[in-house]
Amino acid sequence: MIQRESQDAERMGELILAAVDEIFRDQDLQRFLNWARDAIPRFLEVDETELTAEELNRLGALLGIAIWNATPLPAQGYQLRPVPTPSAEQPCLCGSSRPFADCCAQAGDLPEMPTDLVWELLLDKLDDSAVQDAINHQAIPEHLLSQVADRWLDNDRPGRAAHLLEPLFDRDLQELDGRYEGALDALCDAYETLDFRNKRQSFLRRVTETAGRELQAAAWQRISTSHIDDGQFAQAHVAFEQALRSAPDSPANALLEITLLAAQHRDQLARERARFWRGKLRRNGLGSERTLDFLTHAITDPQDALAATHADAMDPMLLKLRDWIEAHHRRPLPTYGFECPRGSASLVLDEQLSLFAEQDLPLPPGTAPNAPSASLTPPATLKRIERAWHRSFTASKPLATQLSSLDDGNIWESDGWLKFLDHHPQAIDSLDILDDLASAIEEHPESRLPWLRVRLLRPIFQRAQAILEHSVAAHGRHRLPWSISDNRPLLRLLLRFSQQRAEEGPPAAAGALLEQLLNLNPEDDFGIRTELMNHYLRQKEDEKAVALARRFPTDVTAELAYGEVLALYRLGHTERAAAILHDAFGRLPRVPRYLMRKRIKRPPLDQSHSTPGSDDQAWLYREAMRDVWVSEPGLLAWMNKQTA
Repeated sequence: MIQRESQDAERMGELILAAVDEIFRDQDLQRFLNWARDAIPRFLEVDETELTAEELNRLGALLGIAIWNATPLPAQGYQLRPVPTPSAEQPCLCGSSRPFADCCAQAGDLPEMPTDLVWELLLDKLDDSAVQDAINHQAIPEHLLSQVADRWLDNDRPGRAAHLLEPLFDRDLQELDGRYEGALDALCDAYETLDFRNKRQSFLRRVTETAGRELQAAAWQRISTSHIDDGQFAQAHVAFEQALRSAPDSPANALLEITLLAAQHRDQLARERARFWRGKLRRNGLGSERTLDFLTHAITDPQDALAATHADAMDPMLLKLRDWIEAHHRRPLPTYGFECPRGSASLVLDEQLSLFAEQDLPLPPGTAPNAPSASLTPPATLKRIERAWHRSFTASKPLATQLSSLDDGNIWESDGWLKFLDHHPQAIDSLDILDDLASAIEEHPESRLPWLRVRLLRPIFQRAQAILEHSVAAHGRHRLPWSISDNRPLLRLLLRFSQQRAEEGPPAAAGALLEQLLNLNPEDDFGIRTELMNHYLRQKEDEKAVALARRFPTDVTAELAYGEVLALYRLGHTERAAAILHDAFGRLPRVPRYLMRKRIKRPPLDQSHSTPGSDDQAWLYREAMRDVWVSEPGLLAWMNKQTA
């Protein structure tokens, strides 16, 4: 039923546009009605065997008059020129030649069509000069000015869009109803494009405080969405609750709640809430076909549902890459080789102590204590593909241990590399190419959307890890130090994978990847040890935390120096903890003060790095781990006594 109604609405829209084209041809009523009597019944595919010729004429004429009456005429300053109702003795408008009283008057009032419906269709059709002419004549319904603003935003004219919409809200906002939600969104989009952050915040605050409930809900929804984009989920939830209070039955709140939960990777709860909202909207008859389809999809896979919902607005190049990944990421796995380097460098690496005793730490797949160091090498066929790939994909690899590509050109400005992928499905077997694709996706502005990251990055990361494990099964376990350049694509991919796992949960999955990375690359060029130490302490794996600290006994990171103190204290080894604290305090003396003080002023932070022993290092450690220290009874008092 819903699909039929949607098809009927689409056909009616096509009819209106065809009729408006005919009206605009010369804006002559009689010529238009002659066209309508013949064209409209044919357009609607009316069965001519069920109606007489006179009835078909009447249908075309009356619908034509309804469209004429709702159509703004350029010759009249885009005002309406409705057809006057005939007197009883005048000829009927349907063209029957009979007096109106003896013809259509007996059927009651003439059909009417909302002017807004015609304007909605017309605004997408008029050229810029015609739109401006209609604006100058103040002919466009105010709430539909948002369509004009959206058009200008698409054409990179945000200032003009803001100038158009601001007067709508320069009044008592109680006068505006839900029809103005589009204008609110478009004005916020304009402010964001112009980087008028404070102006946007002030505008939304005013709407939430003084507007009617429908616009209040729209403003809270916008605020919540902004917090989601910034990763501020607690604030986003507060704003969502306010939106729900203002409009408890709003379908927009259903979409917002699923978005909020999916952004936090709370997929199971998102499924449950999607089921709740679908039932509620169906019972109330409020949900559109598209909304109900989304909720049905979200019950199965909320991340995929959100990705599909945003597909129309996504960069076509990003969609093309998504389709390529989905088409090929299940290909049979290639087998990489492990080439052990010659010379003293490999001996030094091979003789490094194992990070943990095997009984303390079950090693993840692909690693082993005292495994030989090696270079991970692709099959010869992949090497040829990689050489050709780098002629198409011109972006540099990230510098050193960074994850961002060098600023040497926007790879998304040309699609030559995407065409290369289309012709080389086996490119997905290359860790080098997967590394470049991950960098490209991360550099794309839309990559901040969590559901997009899941759809594009997760299969890349999972395939990289699967290639490693498949190759280990064939050749045995090896270490893959960062100092050997061929190993860097895999190590970068696994690091990115660990970060995604940390965002999604559960913690154990991220921890296992961090352990794998540190065992593959014991030199720890990425600083994995700090994240791993914090992970162990949050999971109360204190023995592992102590073992990790002992692997780096003179480390200048606050995480290892003070993390060992916390672990030993919780294990009951207070004397040993005091000795380690004394040593840590000697190297990094500012940390205890930042941990012990309930409130402390934030120091100026160096955006590039934190210096060992500095206030910014102590502050960053406080932000990351103070809650864990505070949760341990008596620990901060004991530290205060030891460092007094």
